Amino acid sequence: MQINQIYVNLPVKDVQKTRKFWTELGFSINEQFSDENAICVIMKEDHIYTMFLKEEFFKTFTDRPIADGKTTQTLLAIGVESRQEVDDMVNTAVQNGGSTYSEPRDHGWMYQSAFSDADGHQWEVMYADISLLPTE
Repeated sequence: MQINQIYVNLPVKDVQKTRKFWTELGFSINEQFSDENAICVIMKEDHIYTMFLKEEFFKTFTDRPIADGKTTQTLLAIGVESRQEVDDMVNTAVQNGGSTYSEPRDHGWMYQSAFSDADGHQWEVMYADISLLPTE
């Protein structure tokens, strides 16, 4: 079996606020799967999407309680092409209503920083240069 696409589904309080937040970060929206209950953010065209679903709509897909943004259910990671892009994305997120929850970390071969979006979802942003990965 080969997976063609990944859709991450996350609950949000305000779909339009979420749209603004992610477009300010430079992401595109798939309007075909977006309406007043959901927004489909294109993370990697034809491969990875994040569906931000209004909480009430999200609840129609599960009979379990949903995380409230105050607990950590998952850490989501975004790989970018440079250390500067890591810093730029986190700074833009904070300027648009997000917040940081940890200091940047430099592992030599990998640099990462993190932000929480307006609904408390935690996003790790990282740049890795595999050629610098220690071999021992």
